[in-house]
Amino acid sequence: MFKSTTQPPTKTTEALEILQRYGAEYFDGHTEFHRLTAQQRLAWLDEAVGFINEAKNVKRSALTSSLTSTPRFSPHSLFELGKTLFNFDNMKDTSLDIDHWDMVLNPNTHWCDLQLRDVWHYRDLLWMFVRRDFVSVYKQTILGPLWFFVQPVLTTLIFTVIFSGLAKLPTNGLPPMLFYLAGITPWNYFSTCLTKTSTTFVANAGIFGKVYFPRLVTPLSIVISNLIQFGIQFLLFFAFLAFYSIKGADLHTDWPMVFLLTPILLGIMAFLGLGAGIIISSLTTKYRDFAFLVGFGVQLAMYATPIIYPASMVPEKYAFLMNLNPMAPVIESFRAIFLGGAIPWQGLGISAAITAVLLFLGIVMFKKVERTFMDTV
Repeated sequence: MFKSTTQPPTKTTEALEILQRYGAEYFDGHTEFHRLTAQQRLAWLDEAVGFINEAKNVKRSALTSSLTSTPRFSPHSLFELGKTLFNFDNMKDTSLDIDHWDMVLNPNTHWCDLQLRDVWHYRDLLWMFVRRDFVSVYKQTILGPLWFFVQPVLTTLIFTVIFSGLAKLPTNGLPPMLFYLAGITPWNYFSTCLTKTSTTFVANAGIFGKVYFPRLVTPLSIVISNLIQFGIQFLLFFAFLAFYSIKGADLHTDWPMVFLLTPILLGIMAFLGLGAGIIISSLTTKYRDFAFLVGFGVQLAMYATPIIYPASMVPEKYAFLMNLNPMAPVIESFRAIFLGGAIPWQGLGISAAITAVLLFLGIVMFKKVERTFMDTV
């Protein structure tokens, strides 16, 4: 309710007496009608008369001069009551037109009602979250965004020393630094998207419980903000690619496929991380075990993906099992278009299909859990 310590204008005295007579506890305090717009007055009146309509033993005679004798107040009768009590004759009767509202919140009654239009309506909030997610990662650090370069470089150096130098794992004749960096760069994007989106409900329970906005905006902002990190690390990979090309390394970059497949591979990684992440986030609201599973599960999945070894090392009888790992064809395709080699089209198709299924299931589960997660989180 709109509260004030001053007396309301004379024109509203009758309205206040009527409303307070049948709902003294509910309408405690005076309302500054002279500070309200016509639409705000009508909205307040709608709620007030709705309360009166539900009260027991309502003396309808007090409102007969403004309302019809119908058992329920219609939108048009509410409008007429507003004109009579508050004397805003110039107001347009829009009570029957829902289009003048910015947004109408309706209950989600169907399992496939994903309400994606709401996400587009809140796109400004989405970009604010993207900026927040990116800026807050290395805020109050000495190196700042340089950590985006340090992490993949150090990881690549360790892989080169251990797996290429000590374990003598083959790299298909490619420079080890470039071979490992071509696997680490896309894997970092996918794993970061998966890890961060998997904590959506738990990490944002505070803000989710205070204000309405489409909850799907939060994991989407994580996926988009991580694109900036991927772009920075991709520039690092491109610098190494140019360096080894100048040195005369045996590289066969397929530039037409680079421009064609890179956005597709990026989309598969983004949607795969988003779908798997929000599925885990939905399950984590009741079963916190998944929070522990994600951490080392991502690390184990990296060794099941051809990042530190080429896919050609995998025996033929296990090749199909590797294709069931949706990230394996993505990594191999990324290497193939930049460093040379055959693109695993069949595996890439399977990966795209798995991604589509996980994304759809993830959104459905996410929309279902968001209605009740505050009771369990």
